Amino acid sequence: MHKSRKTEAKAVKKKLRSSVTLPFMIMLLPGLLVLLINNYIPMLGAVMAFQQYRFRTNFINSLLTSKWVGFSNFKFLLRNPTLWINLRNTLGYNLVFIILGMIVPVAFAIAMNEIWSSKLAKIYQTLLFLPYFLSWVVVSYLVFAVLQTNGALNSMILKPLGIQSVDWYRNIGFWPFLLVFLQMWKYLGYNSVVYLASLTGISSDYYEAAMIDGVGKWQQIWYITLPMLKSTIIILSLLAVGRIFNSDFGLFYNVPMGRSTLYPVTEVLDTFIYRGMRGTTDFGMPLASSMFQSIIGFIAIMSVNWIVRKLDPESALF
Repeated sequence: MHKSRKTEAKAVKKKLRSSVTLPFMIMLLPGLLVLLINNYIPMLGAVMAFQQYRFRTNFINSLLTSKWVGFSNFKFLLRNPTLWINLRNTLGYNLVFIILGMIVPVAFAIAMNEIWSSKLAKIYQTLLFLPYFLSWVVVSYLVFAVLQTNGALNSMILKPLGIQSVDWYRNIGFWPFLLVFLQMWKYLGYNSVVYLASLTGISSDYYEAAMIDGVGKWQQIWYITLPMLKSTIIILSLLAVGRIFNSDFGLFYNVPMGRSTLYPVTEVLDTFIYRGMRGTTDFGMPLASSMFQSIIGFIAIMSVNWIVRKLDPESALF
């Protein structure tokens, strides 16, 4: 009798659990469908990286009838001398973006969190967030208006000072600093808001106790604020590492205005793949480049996540 009651109780619990979770599962269906259509079905196209792809009547027929060439596209890609320059640029820029993305937005978020006036804080947040909504196309023409031969920098600043005009679109040494500055300027507001949201979740009791003990503001930031932000910083950095071999296409394609003289410092894997697909009907090599990019990014995020899990399991993504 006792066993039958236990069995009935388990059956009731199971029924209640299924009745509660079913609506949530139904709510998930549209999102899962979008994920399936946008992220998983297109993965069938990865086969093209191993083919000499030729379009015939429709995509499926082309995929089934194109010649299989195995790893030939990858071999051709790895022998391309420009690949290593593009790989160096992609990795170098992203490392700088990750490092500055851990320091500058955190500093601005802490500074905004210390502003007592809510109106001033909102004004600063709005001003910082505004560039995030500007298209890179718009930014590229603003930069062009400043840097062209007769632009504002040459005609309004250098010329009155008696300095000879500079052709900025041929001076490659200047561009790495400009691209880093523009990237930080555009995404600073967005990244700062993410950290600011974490700051608002820190209990004020910690700071009140520290003030009672005579702890100064800099010590409060060092011993309370930064440790509390550690998990957020690590998670955002891990996500950034997963995209370390991907680049902001708009920044590297639009801002240099397609000047081939700037390719040594502005060409990255994304623009290299795009130009390769635009200039050929054989999509095998560009897709091999894209797969190469994805595989290395996957290895990078798994490796870094493994290291973080060994050092601090609670801060790892999985």
